[in-house]
Amino acid sequence: MAERRSASRQKAYRRGHHGEWLAAAALMLKGYRILARRHRTRFGEIDLIARRGDLVLIVEVKARRTLIEAMEAVGRESERRIEGAADFWLSRQSGYGKLSVRFDMVAVLPWRWPVHVENVFYGGN
Repeated sequence: MAERRSASRQKAYRRGHHGEWLAAAALMLKGYRILARRHRTRFGEIDLIARRGDLVLIVEVKARRTLIEAMEAVGRESERRIEGAADFWLSRQSGYGKLSVRFDMVAVLPWRWPVHVENVFYGGN
């Protein structure tokens, strides 16, 4: 039983890694620079942090069968965790007062190019 759980956990980890790689590639093709992947703070993890000019994206990556499933997977608890981690990361950046921050999601769907959803939620709610 433990071996089966471990194998499925490893598969999920690999799928997540692959999804984040695809999401990062999609954002880079849009002109964003990836600043961090799987950035861990005491408040939680941010899947991707990207930047273009003064705009910083805090990106949640969701691999699901449909776009609706991916969007529904970002719940209020996830939003709070991501906001806390983003605030923590931003507070450690020089000149952070000049940066605009946006919370986006990239949905990694089967047999499709990743879908970038802007403003999936608004920080500070």
